[in-house]
Amino acid sequence: MICPSSEATFILVGFSEFPQLQAPLFLLFLSIHTVTVVWNVGIIVVRRINPKLHTPMYFFLSHLSFLDICYSSVFTPKLLEILVVEDRTISFNGCMTQFFFVMAYDRFVAMCKPLLYTVAMSHKLCAFLVAGTYVWGSLCSLIITYSLLQLSYCRSAPMNHFGCEYSAIISVSCSDSSFSQMACLVISILSDACSLLITLASYVFIIATVSRMPSKGGLRKAFSTCTSHLMAISIFHGIILLLYSVPHSKNSWLLVKVATALYSVMIPMLNPLIYSLRNKDVKETVRGLINSKLHSHPT
Repeated sequence: MICPSSEATFILVGFSEFPQLQAPLFLLFLSIHTVTVVWNVGIIVVRRINPKLHTPMYFFLSHLSFLDICYSSVFTPKLLEILVVEDRTISFNGCMTQFFFVMAYDRFVAMCKPLLYTVAMSHKLCAFLVAGTYVWGSLCSLIITYSLLQLSYCRSAPMNHFGCEYSAIISVSCSDSSFSQMACLVISILSDACSLLITLASYVFIIATVSRMPSKGGLRKAFSTCTSHLMAISIFHGIILLLYSVPHSKNSWLLVKVATALYSVMIPMLNPLIYSLRNKDVKETVRGLINSKLHSHPT
């Protein structure tokens, strides 16, 4: 039955086809969410404490950590809820709100990641670039969300997902979604193409520089860091293209849900580990904080 969009409700199927995994998945995602929040809050705090980290790269990383906290808090709580309660419904307005923030995060991170490779920029330029990525992310999200608001939806439609991911919303629409799909495809490809081009150009200069390094140890360390960064970027952009740019069949929903879980739950946890926690200055600051706490509470 077709109804006005504002009256529609969606039933999140989640991972209900695997009832024996509900409790283990709840514990797994809860643990990951806890680690995500602790690590990302830690990065923000450590940067503020250590003057050595008041650099453009860590300025961008602190914003990435802030977005990771917000993003994880938008998606994961609802996922945890539907794993333990029988009522798996979400209102249309709640679904659109969740989707808006998810899409805004996607666009922000796609444009923010290349900025992590900058070396010397003024504070004003850094602030301008961050503001630009926030505006771009919000604008893209508004366009796609508006296109979804123009569609009609079936009342109490089952959504074969654990959250309001784009392809899941499109699947419960009762009207022609070709315009929305085209808009999402164009925005995703443009954002990711720009991001990848900037990142690849950065790596051309990085590889050219490290290949001239006389120290084999330094060369090995540089390539190790570059490899982990490239893996993170490949996972990020690969999953975005899978979720937003590739048509899905009914048989691919499990893959879509697993990919979304990897992207929405795992990536925010891995970002601090890949980009920050292995840094010497970050490690020294964390050790200093732990030692000061231990010394301030003598046994």
